[in-house]
Amino acid sequence: MPFDAASPPQHAPRWHSLQADEGDCRLSLTLEGRPLITVRLVPADVLQVHLEHCCPERPEQALWAACYWLLSRDPACQRLAWQLPQAPLRALASGLLVATEQPGHYLCERTLFWQLPQPWLGDAMADLYPQQMQISNGKRHPRRAPKPRGEVYRRFDARLGSWVSLRTLEIEQDLERFNRWQNNPRVVQFWQEGGSLAQHREYLTKLEHDPHTLTLIGCFDDQPFAYFEAYWAKEDRIAPFYPADDYDRGIHMLVGEETQRGPHKVASWLSALVHYLFLDDPRTQRVVAEPRADNGKMIGYMQDQCFHCEKEFDFPHKRAALMILGRERFFDRCKLV
Repeated sequence: MPFDAASPPQHAPRWHSLQADEGDCRLSLTLEGRPLITVRLVPADVLQVHLEHCCPERPEQALWAACYWLLSRDPACQRLAWQLPQAPLRALASGLLVATEQPGHYLCERTLFWQLPQPWLGDAMADLYPQQMQISNGKRHPRRAPKPRGEVYRRFDARLGSWVSLRTLEIEQDLERFNRWQNNPRVVQFWQEGGSLAQHREYLTKLEHDPHTLTLIGCFDDQPFAYFEAYWAKEDRIAPFYPADDYDRGIHMLVGEETQRGPHKVASWLSALVHYLFLDDPRTQRVVAEPRADNGKMIGYMQDQCFHCEKEFDFPHKRAALMILGRERFFDRCKLV
């Protein structure tokens, strides 16, 4: 996104051109080659951040960028202690900063920072959809918002040095890719959805018209590698097996490209997928999954991302492990960078 100091952006940039100059306990950030913010850093139990210069046209964006940079470079850092000459009203209203009892002193909490929806959701962000209860197929649940189209999430993963993004599946664009992935013998073993192009078109068309399921394509550096289904648990077949809340989300996961497998890749895309679902609706308190109980590798990957196995149970077609990750646990133990 171009940096135009004359007009504030609708949301923060995706950081393609955010650069840092750090030395002598100072950090200076530039965006599109233009100065954004300079701070003095004082090491302490909580890193002290003293503002020296801030772009007057975009003060909130500048504060955001500095918080992002400092939290991303050190995953163990849980908070930043800011000293500012003026009260940052918009930063306080959003939760980017929290006031303390000492005037001019503010905290940036990692737990709060990663719950801010921008810039991760980009243009896909919408206002909170109002609640109205309804009954469908004998299940009482909230009316669901219309499903988004296009890219819904993007974040730079500093550990991989790659962009991880999610976009909605488009049948004409993705059918052949989906068919190839589903017919991979490794995938068939767990998904049991191998079939023809016609069968998979019918499968995806059904989901496209199902308001409780969102089909997603995962990308690394804009190259598709995975297929995900995100569903509202209250209307799903999983609901009878645990006390599903109105806004719980569930996930089905398929990595189709062999070159994108491995624990470091799973850590990136799984955390991104869960992050997106928690940001998509702040009323979502849990993300659940039901992998096959004998899929020990996937269960282990999920436990690495703070899921816990609540129990095993029997679906008609498989014995499943009920994996649950709570919102508070995810953000309190946030490993995002």
